[in-house]
Amino acid sequence: MNTKPQKILVTGGCGFIGSNFVRYWLEHHSNDHVVVYDKLTYAGRRENLQDLWSNPRLTFVQGDIADQATVREACVGHQINLIVNFAAETHVDQSILGPLVFTDTNVRGTHVLLEVARELGLRLHHISTDEVYGHIAAGHQSAETDPLAPRSPYAASKAAADQLVQAYFITYGLPVTITRGANNVGPYQHPEKAVPLFATNALRGEALPVYGDGLQQRDYAHVLDHCTGIETVLLRGQPGEVYNVGTGEEMTNLEMVNIVLRELGGDPGLVRHVQDRPGHDRRYSMNVNRLRALGWTPQYHPRDAVAHAARWYAQNRWWWEPIREGTFREYYERQYGQRLAERSS
Repeated sequence: MNTKPQKILVTGGCGFIGSNFVRYWLEHHSNDHVVVYDKLTYAGRRENLQDLWSNPRLTFVQGDIADQATVREACVGHQINLIVNFAAETHVDQSILGPLVFTDTNVRGTHVLLEVARELGLRLHHISTDEVYGHIAAGHQSAETDPLAPRSPYAASKAAADQLVQAYFITYGLPVTITRGANNVGPYQHPEKAVPLFATNALRGEALPVYGDGLQQRDYAHVLDHCTGIETVLLRGQPGEVYNVGTGEEMTNLEMVNIVLRELGGDPGLVRHVQDRPGHDRRYSMNVNRLRALGWTPQYHPRDAVAHAARWYAQNRWWWEPIREGTFREYYERQYGQRLAERSS
């Protein structure tokens, strides 16, 4: 699609959305070279791209986005002209348990990338989230110009990063863009997140811990629709602008759980309503007309996105079973053990 070859630094490229973006970009932009820059935390796994490492247009650099010298070295050494920043701590529950790492990575890390981009004259695209808007009242959909009202440490760290990105456009004229994604689902999403958690629990015959009444509303968007949305912004978006990426439709978490169970033939009796997350946002919903105006449209309805993701976990036990048997077990017990015990008593 591109006529002029690009060298793209994809930070967090071994994570969920990042690895899907790398796959998509290599397939659809045959002139470009992608450098994956990843710290390889628990959620960043080389296995997510294991079939692509032999591709001569793909390079891996292990590093922390908060390490300015290493980021600069990667950009200079590989002659990067575009940074796409997926690198982040992303799980709300983890941010409640240990919030400071979210500031280190999501705020300082983004700031480092902006400084390197400013020094070297690079373009930067930043991946954000619908959670920066906070709880959305019925009858309204978040527009890109709405005030930010984050309600969790994770969301607050992403909102701070967004504002830094926009400040660098205003102050320095740095060519930046932002996409704010809905609740992405699809291949290679870590089992700590809702859809893969419920899918893998169902496949293991274990209880599905649903927070509260399960009537929280989310826009479940397929990760490939986010990838094409980012592509659209990179090709046709305006510097300094923010673009929402989602379907514009919501479903309740209980509806999502029922789709997972139906797709996998799971037992509805596995559902357990447990103590809700502190400060749990009730509803997210975004207006995506700004991105649609650039010619983009989502290919998956939320129902289809959830069903497709559930099937992927059924077909790829090799990927998630080692995670479930590793350090994840300690996290799961800490997060859900007491909740499930209280529900059963």
